[in-house]
Amino acid sequence: MGENIQGSFVSEKISKIRWKHEDFTEAKTFLTGSWDNPVNKITYWTFETNEDNETYPAVISSHAFLGDVTELKFISKDFFVASSSLGSVRLLQIQENPYAQFKEHMSWDFIHNFKTGDYASCTALSTFEQDIVSVGEDGRINLLTARQKKPVRTIENADSCSLYCVDFLRHSEILTGNLRGHMKVWDLRNDQDIPATTFMLSEQLKTEAVSIAHHPTQRHIVVAGGGDGSLTVWDLRHNTYPISQLNAHARSVSEILFHPDRPENLFTCSVSGELWHWNNAQKTKMKLDSIDSHWLNTIGANGKVSVVSLCTAMHKPINSIDIDRSTLLFGCDNEAIYVVKDIIV
Repeated sequence: MGENIQGSFVSEKISKIRWKHEDFTEAKTFLTGSWDNPVNKITYWTFETNEDNETYPAVISSHAFLGDVTELKFISKDFFVASSSLGSVRLLQIQENPYAQFKEHMSWDFIHNFKTGDYASCTALSTFEQDIVSVGEDGRINLLTARQKKPVRTIENADSCSLYCVDFLRHSEILTGNLRGHMKVWDLRNDQDIPATTFMLSEQLKTEAVSIAHHPTQRHIVVAGGGDGSLTVWDLRHNTYPISQLNAHARSVSEILFHPDRPENLFTCSVSGELWHWNNAQKTKMKLDSIDSHWLNTIGANGKVSVVSLCTAMHKPINSIDIDRSTLLFGCDNEAIYVVKDIIV
């Protein structure tokens, strides 16, 4: 491990890790979700300093959680949603006063299930302001809002196989990816339960779509990760043919993350234990609004994209990443959380 990486053993496998972003100041607290325990936890962390002036993560509060934590997403400064492998979604608040604790405001119980009555894992969720969309192993899409208990809409048979990832492209449009590598754009203004567009993650390789991320300011630029470790990039304004496709990680892509303020920087982590930083900043500082500087479309051709490994490959999957300014967090199946400082973005 490099000098800028600090690991802390936490005695549980970490499935999700998320900064709690502050207004105009550097984030100092974060959330983790665990998996593979009889009772899992969502834990709220801060950083403390020891006698040697070294900072280390310290638990502020924790909350018992039924099932594996499959996603954590903040919808405001203090409110976040968490999804479960038992098919439920919960809306929680971090209450800071008088001491930090979790308060559950809403619970959408077992909204993913199989026709046999068994639970189906809620595999992913995405948020747009107060709106939430969840997908699951049951091929169902649920549209929720933090304002009410009853789901706004359920697309019962959205897919004939498991849905693994979902992303809000805009308030009225979502993108889903499934076990067979089918990508579907759904126009939520359409009352009919049929996708507006369907295309493949890869025409050459049949692999599942396991993660999606959109460019922070240009949501039509989308990157998807495959179960085979591949990365695929689309500009959904023009067509559904990928503008770039590359073999990346040795195994499935766990998460993809654009830097929120400097989106020429992309971060990916993998079940293979790899954590990579991709940078497409040009000497001319061309950004994605230039027609010929699509993300990653020149990789391998003229070396415009640099790829840096941020840590030595772990022997266990890296499941989740999040970044605030130049500090990146990641959670791993080796029961540790890591802080990577001073990333050049």
